[in-house]
Amino acid sequence: MARSTARPVVKLRSTAGTGVTYVTRKSRLNDPDRLVLRKYDSVAGRHLLFREER
Repeated sequence: MARSTARPVVKLRSTAGTGVTYVTRKSRLNDPDRLVLRKYDSVAGRHLLFREER
């Protein structure tokens, strides 16, 4: 089964600059802008904002 272009794989990078990343999928229809999620940064040891990078 082919992957849809409506739900691409995106990489989320920590805003703290620690180099920690998460990989997820997002809906281009519901979130056309860059995705920002609050996730756990294991290097910093706390929850931080993670932004989508292209």
